[in-house]
Amino acid sequence: MFDIGFAEILLIGVVGLLVVGPEQLPGAVRTTMAWVNRFRRSFDQIRTEVRRELHNDEVMQKLREESRQLEQEVRATTRAVGAELEAIDSLDATSARPDSGVNPAHDAEQADVVADGSEKTSASK
Repeated sequence: MFDIGFAEILLIGVVGLLVVGPEQLPGAVRTTMAWVNRFRRSFDQIRTEVRRELHNDEVMQKLREESRQLEQEVRATTRAVGAELEAIDSLDATSARPDSGVNPAHDAEQADVVADGSEKTSASK
């Protein structure tokens, strides 16, 4: 992490021995190591949390993109179904017009044809 070699550690030990003294040096080293370990743990926790948040952001971006694609597909399908319904409505409207060559009254008479081929007249009904 800090790239400290043996020579640097030895120098720090000698300076610590001169500044703190031989009686208090072991306690000072333990205290220093405790603080370093706490710093490392908190740094690791922060790094893990940042990675988790970045992963969550990536997931949210993917979900948003998929949501946009799904919304576009639904809109396209809705337009296609609407166009088909309009086409069906326009076909129904043109088949119901008397000038279109299709005669609904004639269709009703055809429905009155009995299975043996004889027609019922409106007077016999």
